[in-house]
Amino acid sequence: MNQHRDQSARPIEYAPYAEFADAAALAAYKAHPTYAETTARVRPMRELRLSADVVAG
Repeated sequence: MNQHRDQSARPIEYAPYAEFADAAALAAYKAHPTYAETTARVRPMRELRLSADVVAG
């Protein structure tokens, strides 16, 4: 069970994770039609969203 809690003290249920070679690869992923479709389907089902894009230098 996930012991981390968000700032509202609710448990985090899902934590998708992906790695990309560079910022251009991340941008291509976010520009893909499947990304937009998935986001549109999931957005109404969520109460809270936390996100971080990290590009290693």
